[in-house]
Amino acid sequence: MPARLPSWAWVSGLTVGAIAAVSVLAVQADQGPHPTAAAVRPGPSVSADAKPTPEETAPARVPDGSGTGRRIVYSLDQKRVWLVDASDAARRTFTVWPGTVDPEPGTYTVGTRTEGATTGSDGVRIEQIVYFALEDGVSVAFSNAVDGSSPPPPASGAKTGGIRLSKADGTAVWEFATAGTKVTVVG
Repeated sequence: MPARLPSWAWVSGLTVGAIAAVSVLAVQADQGPHPTAAAVRPGPSVSADAKPTPEETAPARVPDGSGTGRRIVYSLDQKRVWLVDASDAARRTFTVWPGTVDPEPGTYTVGTRTEGATTGSDGVRIEQIVYFALEDGVSVAFSNAVDGSSPPPPASGAKTGGIRLSKADGTAVWEFATAGTKVTVVG
C-alpha cells in the first residue's frame, strides 16, 4: 500500500501552484497595453449615450465664481461636477450625462436623498439619488444607474431632471452630499 501524503502537503502544493499561476498572469498583464487618460471635454454635440471621459491627468479647475467652502459645483457647459472640500480644494471631478431639464445657475441645497433603487423618468433603474433643485416642475438630482450603464437617449419631448453619474462617481456624490450640502450650478 503506497504512503499517503499528509493534507498539509496537498494544501502547500496547491498554494504554490496558485501563486505561480497568478505571477505568470500578472507578468502577462504588465506587458499588455495600458489605458491612458484623455483630456477631452464633451461639447454641445455629444449624444446622450456618450460615455464620460476618463479622469484627466490634470483635473479641470473649479470654475471661477462658484463660491467658497465645502460644496458640489455643477457646470452646465462642461457637463462636469466637482466635489470641493472646506479648504476650496477639488477632491474629485468627473463628467456627467445631464437630463433634458437644466437647473438655473445659482446656489442650491441638497434636500432629499434616496439610496434604494427606483425607476428613473427614463425607465432605467437608478440609485443614490441626491435631489437639489426643482425646475419647471421637474426634480433635478444626481444619480447613477444600478447596473452602471449610461442613460438612453431621452424620448422626444421628455422632461428628465436626472444628472446621471457613473457608479463610482454616484457613490462619491452620495457620500459627499449629505442633507444641507451646498450645490452651485454655473453656466
